[in-house]
Amino acid sequence: MALAACGPEEIASPGTGGNVTINEGDVINAPAPTPTPTPTQALVTPANGCPTISDPQGLADEGTITGPEGEWRVCALPERLNASSTLARIPGLLYRLPGQTSIGTDGGPTPDNSDGLSDTDVELTIEPGVIVYAAGSSFLNVTRGNSIDANGTADLPIIFTSRDNILGINNADSSGQWGGIVLSGRAPVTDCFQALATPGTIDCERQVEGAAQPNFFGGATNDDSSGSMSFVQIRFSGFVLSGDSELQSLTTGGTGTGTTLSNIQSVNSSDDGVEFFGGFVNIKNLIVAGAEDDSIDTDTGVKTNLQFVIAAQRAGIGDTIIEADSNNGLQDQTPRQNTTIANATFIQRKDDDQVVRIRGGTDYGLYNTVIWDASANGTPCIRIDLSETLRAADAGLDDVGPPRFNSVALDCDGATSSGNFRDGSSGTTAAQAEAAFDLGAGNNKTFMNTITSGYLNGANEDTFATVFDATTLGSFFEATTFIGAVTSSNDWTQGWTCDSSAVSFGNNTGSCLDVPVF
Repeated sequence: MALAACGPEEIASPGTGGNVTINEGDVINAPAPTPTPTPTQALVTPANGCPTISDPQGLADEGTITGPEGEWRVCALPERLNASSTLARIPGLLYRLPGQTSIGTDGGPTPDNSDGLSDTDVELTIEPGVIVYAAGSSFLNVTRGNSIDANGTADLPIIFTSRDNILGINNADSSGQWGGIVLSGRAPVTDCFQALATPGTIDCERQVEGAAQPNFFGGATNDDSSGSMSFVQIRFSGFVLSGDSELQSLTTGGTGTGTTLSNIQSVNSSDDGVEFFGGFVNIKNLIVAGAEDDSIDTDTGVKTNLQFVIAAQRAGIGDTIIEADSNNGLQDQTPRQNTTIANATFIQRKDDDQVVRIRGGTDYGLYNTVIWDASANGTPCIRIDLSETLRAADAGLDDVGPPRFNSVALDCDGATSSGNFRDGSSGTTAAQAEAAFDLGAGNNKTFMNTITSGYLNGANEDTFATVFDATTLGSFFEATTFIGAVTSSNDWTQGWTCDSSAVSFGNNTGSCLDVPVF
């Protein structure tokens, strides 16, 4: 084995400078050639071709693409799927979004054809372990009356990522390399596209921001379903579609309660990590890593329940962890946003105005949550804008009252406990924000976090003095004995996530810069 690896330099006698003796007395004086390096064994070889799908348009075989992991076969989807189809996991094969890629044709705001549009009932099924990539303005849109079934597993997550990620040419700060995923449903929304429409009705629709082709969402079907997604990574998204309109890793518009989401990881979105417009959104096990605008943005009347949430910024990058509005300046439109988050860990790493900003008359609740400002100079934890956000409950306005805080721990501007709050706009003050916080039970304004490994609870989180019973918030929520998102005894991040500069989970999935070979 040693001889097989040797070059002329090793064969030559000591002191000959690479000369090779042919016959005694006959010497060729030649420079020693550079040894040929042993090639690295590629992990991937391309699949033989593209599989057949049920849609007659089929998949387009675009040849191969080569990255650090090896050579992959590329199979492009049609720009609009007209028949239910499955993307199978095949070794050495990647799927590509060729542009604005739609699942089905928009069925309009009603589930019947009274709006003049009929549902196409197209479902895209994506098998565990499948990798889908895109570039530039390409994004995936699930249109109304159609659905997605993208359910990975802890061992085989589904990955949506960028072309640059496949090529291995991005870095820890890369972002905005493709659009993202949009789920468009027909549940109620506000801030209507149609000027005279009544919010929350079938006449009130909104348009996906920046889309070149009109994509609408909204209606009056609370239990509408856009399908299901779980154990999914969405990497390096947020391409600017037009003007200053970018998509997020995951955008929901008017999704209904029939839509199921869990175990979702957003990585380095150039805009928000996730943004929810109207409708209903329920997610357990949500990770937003390295978003360049807000980590979690909620707006236009959405009713949201989130539990077990990690939101962590990259150093010096990002805006707020939470930005909440009800109706973009139309505070009394209904439905009014009402977002409830339990068991979250928020890590701010940019000197900024605030970590959590609640405004626009929105209703908001934080429970069993740790808010930690890890920036250099201290950023206040909480800001509340507008008197409407602080007013008493009013059933006629779908208003449940001021923001709710229970068993929330603040570790922000540590100079004083009051440094955790800042003045809002339109007359609201830091003192009013602090007073709203003080109304809750079990809160701590002088908390010292013991977060370890960048995300795991330590002793202070696991043994917090008062833990709120989240089951009192509704059947979606689970009871816990801790605040924060993750305990070392039940680390739900393992296996299906990837490690980024914002938060690293140290598991076998590896870096978000790598493309796993399942």
